[in-house]
Amino acid sequence: MTYSDFGTPVGKRALIVVDVQNDFCEDGSLAVAGGAKVAGDISAYLAGGPGYDLVVATRDAHVDPGAHFSDTPDFVDSWPPHCVVGTPGQELHPNLTFRDFDGVFDKGGFEAAYSGFEGSNAEGRGLDEFLAESGVTDVDVCGIATDYCVKATALDAAMLGYVTTVLTDLTAAVAPDGLDATYQVLADSGVALGTARDA
Repeated sequence: MTYSDFGTPVGKRALIVVDVQNDFCEDGSLAVAGGAKVAGDISAYLAGGPGYDLVVATRDAHVDPGAHFSDTPDFVDSWPPHCVVGTPGQELHPNLTFRDFDGVFDKGGFEAAYSGFEGSNAEGRGLDEFLAESGVTDVDVCGIATDYCVKATALDAAMLGYVTTVLTDLTAAVAPDGLDATYQVLADSGVALGTARDA
């Protein structure tokens, strides 16, 4: 725990990098337009030394997620197979050159699992447990996709009591035309909307 000039405790800040994986970027099985650019932009942002106490990543890591995979997906609740464990599509995108993560949290082995808070690290610890034990009180969220896993992760973070901001310029959306509705849901749940320039 660190302290301000007035002697009051100041919590730690973490960046959560959500699902910046090959299958969610161009040429992937569930490509999101702009995904590769977001991967590079996140690395450039972190290279600038934004001053986070921790930086963690989440990944889809599907084995058999049931109805989440479909040969005739509706692209709302069901999707083409993606981020299957052991395939190149499940790996972090090469444009995400930053790899010095304090933790990587895999989710969705046998379920959909949109939120990073449904994931666990190699030691089996959940993201909330890991952040809370590290003294984190504030989180910024970025990655793919704005309107699905980024949104779900940010909503859970806010619900769990973290001061939460989505860095909108470091995200890419499945449906950009629907971003206003996504942003409204986030704002209504107490999630702030910011940019890397503001962070």
